[in-house]
Amino acid sequence: MKVLVTGASGFLGGHLALALARKGDRVRVLVRRDPPAWLAREPGIEPVRGDLTRPDDVSAAAEGCARLYHIAALYRSAKEKDSVYRDVNVGGTSNVIAAGRRHGVERVVHCSTVGVHGDLEKIPADETAPFRPHDVYQRTKLEGELLARAAAEEGLPVTIFRPAAIYGPGDTRFLKLFKAIHEGRFRMFGSGEVFYHMTYVSDLVDGIILCGENPVAVGETYILAGPRYTTINELAAVVARALERPVPRGRLPLGPLKLATRVCEAVCRPLRIDPPLHRRRLDFFTVNRAFSIEKARRELGYDPQVDLLEGCRLTARWYFDNRLLKSRTENGREEGRPRLSG
Repeated sequence: MKVLVTGASGFLGGHLALALARKGDRVRVLVRRDPPAWLAREPGIEPVRGDLTRPDDVSAAAEGCARLYHIAALYRSAKEKDSVYRDVNVGGTSNVIAAGRRHGVERVVHCSTVGVHGDLEKIPADETAPFRPHDVYQRTKLEGELLARAAAEEGLPVTIFRPAAIYGPGDTRFLKLFKAIHEGRFRMFGSGEVFYHMTYVSDLVDGIILCGENPVAVGETYILAGPRYTTINELAAVVARALERPVPRGRLPLGPLKLATRVCEAVCRPLRIDPPLHRRRLDFFTVNRAFSIEKARRELGYDPQVDLLEGCRLTARWYFDNRLLKSRTENGREEGRPRLSG
């Protein structure tokens, strides 16, 4: 089967494209520039140059494809104008939907985010939780999801999934957390008792493929997340264990951090500089994110396998192997990865 994946130059889209190709699909990937070498050399992957915000480019890429996996998005870049988020996250979704209609595809799989639910009132939240987006990324992702939902109600075979925080080999989003704990610089802001839900990338890819292939998924929305959620305190302790570092101690008040984020954003954003601190990073310490995956388990057979400690160990190993984290010196030589005992 020929399929299209948008966002394949990124972390999740790249993993998805590889998994689809390795199970036998012919995978076309829409890329603005040359795709990463690790993706381009994979048999069964066909790069197509184009821009998600140009309708003709998306339509040309989708021609002849039976399924469209729409993963691409502008994600939490604090330096970008709101209009850029809307062009990509809303306009790009509109273009994918139009291409799906034009070419009569059998499935459009749309990637939303659990962020559309904002700070949760009920723990754990499921797909019926109210929408409470509170930044431009979440608002535009919700707008894109609502476009996909409207298309489904008009007869286009659409499945929507909302992933929780994604991590694993190839990801750099959580590198700052791992690095701070590895170097002994991490400090908890606030109580650390807010909830967070991690999702290992291979588990998520399995869920996305189920969304694309299971007939029951047409017209449905699913939360896809890892086997369990944790507190931020527990997450920091698990990362420390994966790195074989002491569990971080000490905590700082949230008030000064909130003030610093406002100052950083006010100074950096007009200059198109990504601020070192911004409100979306503050959310890590303040916003509850804990979700139920029972609907996906029941209807799709979604069954995430990677426990948080195992996933953090695999992620840490990738960071060390790629010299994103500096190894300890032992016996006069530098080790390329952490020891994984315990």
